[in-house]
Amino acid sequence: MPLARRVLGLLPEPVRFLINKHRELIRFAVVGGTTFLIDNGIWYALKLTVLQDKVVTAKAIAVLVAVIASYVLSREWSFDTRGGRERHHEAGLFFLVSGIGIGVNLLPLYASRHVLDLHSEIADFVSGSVIGMLLATVFKYWAMRKFVFPQADARPSVTSLPVVTEQRDVA
Repeated sequence: MPLARRVLGLLPEPVRFLINKHRELIRFAVVGGTTFLIDNGIWYALKLTVLQDKVVTAKAIAVLVAVIASYVLSREWSFDTRGGRERHHEAGLFFLVSGIGIGVNLLPLYASRHVLDLHSEIADFVSGSVIGMLLATVFKYWAMRKFVFPQADARPSVTSLPVVTEQRDVA
């Protein structure tokens, strides 16, 4: 029996139901967490070394790399059963939505640095990695389902979590 099925089998039925019902959202959150680590790892590596005076540029580069990783993970895992578009059209829309998401992500950092004139690590982290990321994530989840991967069950799922129901012995 696959590990995912065994783990789900240990959970109470209401929890299993919620996990199965919100599987796509949970996967989107996992991809978001992964790209959050990619984004911040690259951002801090750049801003603490070669782009010390260009914090917003460093963030833009980091977000761009994270977006590329996000496309692969989103298409192949988060939204693995959704589709309805040709791959090149889907990719174009993904990167358009992600481009808008980059702008949404950078806006709080830009405002913190250039409008509020805050130049601390805490202000950068809160505005660039918390507020910006949260706003961009909400926007992107909505837009991915609405425009990029609009049709549910368009592709068969290879990696889906199994739907586990309680099995009872019938005597």
